[in-house]
Amino acid sequence: MKKYDYLIVGAGLFGATFAYEANKRGKKCLVIDKRDHIGGNVYCKKIENINVHQYGAHIFHTSNKKIWDYVNSFVEFNRYTNSPIANYKGEIYNLPFNMNTFNKLWGVVTPEEAKAKIEEQRIASGIVEPKNLEEQAISLVGTDIYTKLIKGYTEKQWGRSATELPSFIIKRLPVRFTYDNNYFNDKYQGIPEGGYNIIIEKMLKEVDVKLSIDFFKNKDELIDVAEKVVFTGMIDEFYNYELGTLEYRSLKFEHEVLECENYQGVAVVNYTEREIPYTRVIEHKHFEYGTGGKTVITKEYPADWKIGDEPYYPVNNDKNNELFEKYKELASKEKNIIFGGRLGNYKYYDMHQVIESALELAKEINRGI
Repeated sequence: MKKYDYLIVGAGLFGATFAYEANKRGKKCLVIDKRDHIGGNVYCKKIENINVHQYGAHIFHTSNKKIWDYVNSFVEFNRYTNSPIANYKGEIYNLPFNMNTFNKLWGVVTPEEAKAKIEEQRIASGIVEPKNLEEQAISLVGTDIYTKLIKGYTEKQWGRSATELPSFIIKRLPVRFTYDNNYFNDKYQGIPEGGYNIIIEKMLKEVDVKLSIDFFKNKDELIDVAEKVVFTGMIDEFYNYELGTLEYRSLKFEHEVLECENYQGVAVVNYTEREIPYTRVIEHKHFEYGTGGKTVITKEYPADWKIGDEPYYPVNNDKNNELFEKYKELASKEKNIIFGGRLGNYKYYDMHQVIESALELAKEINRGI
């Protein structure tokens, strides 16, 4: 007789949501994580009474009322609206690309003027069939926006020249002909008051949790304690990379406490020139309207990924997607192993999508997953 119904590998948002729902359905769960804390990438660390997003900015947004009501059942969310700015060589531009951006770039005032300027630059580029990301971006938004707000940021993010990146990475770009700096179009948006830890702690309150546990160092022993395993790590690592290694991008974070009340006046500033090595600076107190005398900032550096590094998001190009399909075929033959989350499904998920996919999986419990 196995001790648990489910062993859940990963105490992040997907694992915690599934564990909570399974527990509600009378299933006994053990959640493990190789980190020394719960929460995965949404974990917040309290520094100078500020909830610091340790693994990058996490802003909850969704148009799904069911998901919005679900997260608000654990903690109340504030009214934070994501309105980042871009810094290009000291010039400040609003994001996403909107009338404030176009006015700063060209002095245009009306949407018709902005559209005409973009169209003029598109035609001048002479690009008919884009062969790479650079040509695709220019054909969509013209040369000025591309040069100042896309090129350097994208090259840092992917670790290579825009002319070496495939055009399909930028299928479309958000261009708004309104004076609206709200980055997301979703109906609901905010930050949990007190940080994301509150949600994860409530989800795992009735669940057994073991931290600083490396699944692969204890694999046989751990699999033996439960009827089924929900695995949220890298699917290729689970199979010891036997079909090949999927590609990921990694990130490095540099946190700093500053002796000032307000460093940059906004939560997120994107640095879009290639010469600055980090992509953005996050000032965490603005997520929850902090007023203390000190502030905490985080510089976010994209990094190449190799086996042993922390993977943050998949590189979903054709080559990797084809390899993932082969791993997915292997996974389909498993009777007691279920793959979930961003790494298990090799797919970029926003937080609301992570929760939705975990809820969908939990619905299958009574059908015998």
